[in-house]
Amino acid sequence: MINMIENAKKQAAELAMGAYRAAVADGTLPEAEVKTAPVEIPKDTANGDFTTTFALAASKALRQAPRNIAQALLDHRDLTGSYFASAEIAGPGFLNFRLNDSWYAGVMEAVEAEGAAYGTADHLKGQKIMVEFVSANPTGPMHMGNARGGVLGDTLASVLSACGADVAREFYVNDAGHQIDKFAHSIEARYLQIIRGEDAVPFPEDGYQGEDIKDLARAYYDQHGDALADVPEAQRQETLAQFGLSVNLPKMRSDLERYKIHYDDWFYESTLHESGYVAETVEQLTQRGWTYEKDGALWLRTADILREHYRKQGKKEADIEKLDLKDDVLRRANGFYTYFAADIAYHRNKFAVRGFDRVINVWGADHHGHVARLKGALDALGLDGDRLDIVLMQLVKLLRDGEVVRMSKRTGKAISLSDLLDEIPVDAARWFFNAKPDTQMEFDLGLAVREDSENPVYYVEYAHARICSLLRALEDEGACVPAQADVDISLLSGETERTLIKQIAQLDEEIRLAARDYDPSHINRYLQELAACFHRFYTPCRIKGEEPALLSARLKLADDTRIVLRNGLKLIGVDAPEKM
Repeated sequence: MINMIENAKKQAAELAMGAYRAAVADGTLPEAEVKTAPVEIPKDTANGDFTTTFALAASKALRQAPRNIAQALLDHRDLTGSYFASAEIAGPGFLNFRLNDSWYAGVMEAVEAEGAAYGTADHLKGQKIMVEFVSANPTGPMHMGNARGGVLGDTLASVLSACGADVAREFYVNDAGHQIDKFAHSIEARYLQIIRGEDAVPFPEDGYQGEDIKDLARAYYDQHGDALADVPEAQRQETLAQFGLSVNLPKMRSDLERYKIHYDDWFYESTLHESGYVAETVEQLTQRGWTYEKDGALWLRTADILREHYRKQGKKEADIEKLDLKDDVLRRANGFYTYFAADIAYHRNKFAVRGFDRVINVWGADHHGHVARLKGALDALGLDGDRLDIVLMQLVKLLRDGEVVRMSKRTGKAISLSDLLDEIPVDAARWFFNAKPDTQMEFDLGLAVREDSENPVYYVEYAHARICSLLRALEDEGACVPAQADVDISLLSGETERTLIKQIAQLDEEIRLAARDYDPSHINRYLQELAACFHRFYTPCRIKGEEPALLSARLKLADDTRIVLRNGLKLIGVDAPEKM
């Protein structure tokens, strides 16, 4: 795909090196081993559109003052056929370049040629990447952390796909182990209380206390009566647990579908146990010498694994000893495998069986201590734990009118994802939760439903709708969006017009950064700035009523902005409305 910013950077670097070679050829500068210096975009456009530190970087090798080198480069520059109209020296030896019309035309040509694909790239092509996110326990409703993790994981998958990767979205269903055992005991107690009376049946001290457990017990009783009252305890618990899962899992799926999240796979933890894959994985660790038995349990030498891991990273021995590293149980004395053992097996499956090159998990910050242990276990299996990346997201604080909100107005219970989507639009939820993962966020419910420029999602969607309205109005008057070849780019010479085109050109870079940093909030910030650039352009630059050539040029620029706004909003799963 065409990336006009990268093209300009590359060309500026080549021009600087070409000027250096010309200066060497006529004796102005000495010949030496010099490297092409990076080209950047200055923060202040008064310093040009692109700048290079070539002269400063080459000063030592050439034994000359940077400004003298910069002057020699300036005297030997040849901008013929390039994207640049001029070059100048600034500060201690920066060489600044200013763009000409051909670059701005090139940006608009790229939008026209690529359309819905504009902003995508292929630098991750050939990489098979899994993004696993939400993976909430199916024992109760999804909460605010799941709401945040859902949009972060989904949007991260989108930007990785936009960079050319083959991406799979996965939900890991924890349908085995301790939490399901507790789930079963909790429903069983509520079920028997319905039959025998609340005082006759004690509720487990560590049971799930939510009303949803009572609802599940009541639903089973309403359908089957006291059919389980006298069956063996294990059979009753298994039946009630499976019933609970049969209700909760479809609800989770439907809530996530409503949230515009569609998974490629729902992977069940139980399949790892039933197939013997957990046992096989633990056996592999044993064969590699990483386990030992103690008190009837099988332990993983986690401390030794992590010491080796940290040594490879160059951490000092004294610092490693301060970490208070501990070993982990893989199989309890009762023969049951721990959640950690299943998690190791699950991640082994991702790499060894399904062949993912990289795996990204979106977890809550409370899982911080689990990251190194899991990576270390993969190292111990010879699977290179560095191919596993964990995005840790911070907590969400819900606010309404400046006050912290913990309970739903409708249900009087803790706010779930479903409650949230009953109160605010899905697009607003997706926009606000797509915030920088490593910062605690405050979600203002009042702001999310405002229909003014203070609400960023409304502001961006309004920019798109405004352009669509303009296109319809002008089409009614017989003015259609022209082909770029029919546009006189020199007519788009104003500062707000050029700034808007530059912002359009930046989409490729923001998608690349979002994928590199595992931070899809780059897209939100980009779209807000693009909408702001459009509004700043549209206010002083009339379109309707202008003479035909200028009207066509500005109309084309407005339509290009519409396309890029739509592409960016699609990445974060937000609609691009044509009317508001």
